[in-house]
Amino acid sequence: MESKNYAEVLIGGHVYTLGGAEEEGYLQRVASYINEKMSQLKKQPGFTRQSADYQAVMVQLNLADDFFKAKEEADRLEQNARELEKETYSLKHELISTQMKLEQLQHEVADLKKQAESYKADAEQFRALQAAKNTAQGAGHGAHNNHR
Repeated sequence: MESKNYAEVLIGGHVYTLGGAEEEGYLQRVASYINEKMSQLKKQPGFTRQSADYQAVMVQLNLADDFFKAKEEADRLEQNARELEKETYSLKHELISTQMKLEQLQHEVADLKKQAESYKADAEQFRALQAAKNTAQGAGHGAHNNHR
């Protein structure tokens, strides 16, 4: 069971004892917020000449207005967070796909390098065989010329 915290707060010039699960500091901030709203409204022309009930309703309306605006902003931010999460997921998927393509291309490059080395070795062997053949043919022509 959660313990109940109590705090004495000053709202509109009156001391109230508030109790709740929240810490005293939080309860003091809430009271301070209400006092700030009351102070803002008292600066409005003619507000203080209105009845206490009217003033209380106006404070309540202003607090409700702040609440709904904050809720709309929280909903908007939550929607943005969901959209960013989807975009992040999509980008991660794209990154993984790109990494897989990169690895495949790296393997292909490695295979092509091996093929190129093999072709180069084959070409060197071919040139060596051609050179040996040319040397042998040249020696054979020289031998034919000597027998005539």
